[in-house]
Amino acid sequence: MIQVQRLFDTVYFQNEKYPNDKMFVTKLNGNWIPKSNQTFIDEAMVVSRGLIAFGVNKGDNVALVSNNRYEWNVMDIAIQQVGAIVVPLYPNISENDYKYILNDASIKLIVVGNAELSQKIQNIKSEVPSLQHLFSFDVVEGVTNWSAIHERSNETEDETVKERMNLVKSHDLATIIYTSGTTGNPKGVMLSHHNILSNVDGCQEPIPADNTSRVLTFLPVCHIYERMLHYLYIYLGCSIHFAESMDTIGDNIREVKPHVFTAVPRLIEKVFDRIMAKGDELSGFKRKLFFWAVELAEEYDLHGKSLWYKIKLAIARKLIFSKWQEALGGEVKAIASGSAALQPRLARIFLAAQIPILEGYGLTETSPVVSVNCFSKGIRIGTVGALIDDVTVRIAEDGEILVKGPNVMMGYYNLPEVTAEAIDSEGWFHTGDIGIFEEGKFLKITDRKKEIFKTSGGKYIVPQAMENKFKESRFIEQIMVIGEGEKFPAAFIVPSFAFIKEWAHRKNIDLGDATNHSISKDVHVMGRIQQEIDKFNKGFGNWEQIKRFALLEKEFSIEGEELTPTLKLKRKKILAKYSAHYDAIYKED
Repeated sequence: MIQVQRLFDTVYFQNEKYPNDKMFVTKLNGNWIPKSNQTFIDEAMVVSRGLIAFGVNKGDNVALVSNNRYEWNVMDIAIQQVGAIVVPLYPNISENDYKYILNDASIKLIVVGNAELSQKIQNIKSEVPSLQHLFSFDVVEGVTNWSAIHERSNETEDETVKERMNLVKSHDLATIIYTSGTTGNPKGVMLSHHNILSNVDGCQEPIPADNTSRVLTFLPVCHIYERMLHYLYIYLGCSIHFAESMDTIGDNIREVKPHVFTAVPRLIEKVFDRIMAKGDELSGFKRKLFFWAVELAEEYDLHGKSLWYKIKLAIARKLIFSKWQEALGGEVKAIASGSAALQPRLARIFLAAQIPILEGYGLTETSPVVSVNCFSKGIRIGTVGALIDDVTVRIAEDGEILVKGPNVMMGYYNLPEVTAEAIDSEGWFHTGDIGIFEEGKFLKITDRKKEIFKTSGGKYIVPQAMENKFKESRFIEQIMVIGEGEKFPAAFIVPSFAFIKEWAHRKNIDLGDATNHSISKDVHVMGRIQQEIDKFNKGFGNWEQIKRFALLEKEFSIEGEELTPTLKLKRKKILAKYSAHYDAIYKED
């Protein structure tokens, strides 16, 4: 049972039980610089005093928008300590979203990370009447630095902060997290200290970490998944290392040698693609050995393999997979994967390689974890694992996953009617996801309720499951299955341009100027991807099979507004953007 009542209590708990000279570690000018637990506590107290001097009252909403960094965590705890509400925002959302959220939450103080984010807020500041103060972590010309908060701390006593802290109760609102969603305005999910700490408690068992562990953090801490884990890491006494950027993750992993880190399937797919590209560069016996090991790993399961298979796998682990482990620092005990569906094939291969990817499931509204594959309760490839303690799931008649437990949100901010739709009178939260239990224990997500569609023949199509399967192809970077109300399903496909260039070079195929435009129009590429479609179609019923496809020149992205910040497809936006391709697919019918 967790021994703290409020989120900010975790840092004091660590200082008492596991005093840590390397609570947070940041790379600056080529060196990893640690900050101790006591230093963190002292600075958070200074900032809390400064916030009070700037007029932040109990119950005020304070916004925080920055990439992951030590200062973010200081502000998070400092805001909570004065009884204010933390409203974390993604650094990559649009100015319209910023304007909507800042007005909806009546933000009067915001802290941003850098000049780019400062400019975004300044561009809309005049349209947010409540906004009084803008601070920046970085030194930005024309913007007040967050050091100004420190400078005014002498106007407030520590005792005043402690009085504020004593007023904060476990079931009080701690944070409002705006979920982007795939349609409409963002919704503010209200989570209490108790909501998030119940999840910290439930994830102690699944996450193999303790006060000797090094963890690497690079997923956005404004997302509840990474943020909840930060509180867990703090509670357990881990040392948290900040990756410099998404581009340096490989180097940072080798330097830090983390025991645990979190990832999203998109990142795992890219890591695997890089590993396979290295394999393609090999020749002769080494190349054959590499791909023999991969094929062996594709057959891996945790149950029922023969002694002969185990002998071959031991050889593959010694000769091939040990090098994969070294590339990830050599000490990884677990990679926690969430946010979207992981290809079962990749889970199988990495588990065979003794790089355990623990896939879990949850939503912002559930603080977030509902279930996770873990060593104690079992791992089942293709599922999102067993439920964490104190969380209950019921499968509704239409297949929807309903969740009840201490992790379920307080509601949506300013949206009582929407809250009543999401949480029924019995307290069940309706996730919008469709799922089943395997072996009566392991939850399997089969699709999003709103994304299942019918063809004109009345047949149901489950796009997410199909997309996940087709993405196993090295020729396909991204895919969206389409065809609602049409005679047959089709797909928008973003080719894996880098791999196709390498494939064409090996096959002596001329791709012209090899631009994305040329590749997406090339007959050889079209033919080869058709082969992939034909191969994977065999795993689906005749009515589900992809009959036609269009190759797109540009990858779906957050910036292009085709993906949410958590990398989910914005299907309506994509359909509207590529309506000409859609018409070309279906106009003949």
